Amino acid sequence: MSWSSLDIPDLTGQTFVVTGANGGLGTVITRVLAQKNAKVLMACRNTDSAQRIADGLIGDVEVRKLDLSDLTSIREFARSIENFDVLVNNAGVMNVPFGRTADGFETQFGVNHLGHFALTGLLLDKIADRVVTLSSIAHGHTPKLWIDDLNYEGRRYQRNLAYAQSKLANLMFARELNRRFEASDRPLRSYGVHPGVSGTDLFTRTETIADRFAKMGASLAGHPPENAAESALFAATTTDADPEVFWGPTGGITQSRGPVRAARSSKLSKDAVMWRRLWDKSQLMTGVTYSV
Repeated sequence: MSWSSLDIPDLTGQTFVVTGANGGLGTVITRVLAQKNAKVLMACRNTDSAQRIADGLIGDVEVRKLDLSDLTSIREFARSIENFDVLVNNAGVMNVPFGRTADGFETQFGVNHLGHFALTGLLLDKIADRVVTLSSIAHGHTPKLWIDDLNYEGRRYQRNLAYAQSKLANLMFARELNRRFEASDRPLRSYGVHPGVSGTDLFTRTETIADRFAKMGASLAGHPPENAAESALFAATTTDADPEVFWGPTGGITQSRGPVRAARSSKLSKDAVMWRRLWDKSQLMTGVTYSV
């Protein structure tokens, strides 16, 4: 398969919600969708920077306030949204120092997984077509999912493992959501994708000396944001894309770059029993119960 954003059809009449649209892949995704005549709601924590980006884009884009580290903000955002077509769960943090969200969750798990879990559940009855959730090749960098201590209350914090756990949770969530769609009478789909590696500002938030070099290293090892965004765009816009496939680049040993194809995923990510356990834990932690 050879696919690029040039293959996206005209999207007139469709509305997309993109989280984390004020930088990196989110900005690319927003720009491409708007160029294809979609309406895009940029769901961002920093609305000032998002508005500056929106002002430079051509098309129908609108900035909305959303802080994925705060369940109150997530609920307010969900109440403000009318019916739309596609949700792109793109926002995320990576390898940040230990911290907790407004609701007491470990920051990476709280923002990357629980924030999107709560958001998707609260918006579910307003989505007409599909949900796309960005995982990462890092989902395979953890030996287990600490299902009984997802919040780092009884173990030493390791930022790389915390990130890997959050990205594993993203992929498990995407797969369990699709399983539930298929078991219901709703014509909805859920996709898990990965972007490979790209030198975005995601690599500059560790608050260590690595911030000076990681972005450059990622740029050399991976591919440009315009290419890295293609797996999310493919899953969000291709009518017959298979939701059972983990879409992403497959080039190199680590799948860090290349065109969109069916990518490898870890054995752990395919554990359907763990999908359900994570789902139950996520509902308990967020207080958000799904209608599927």
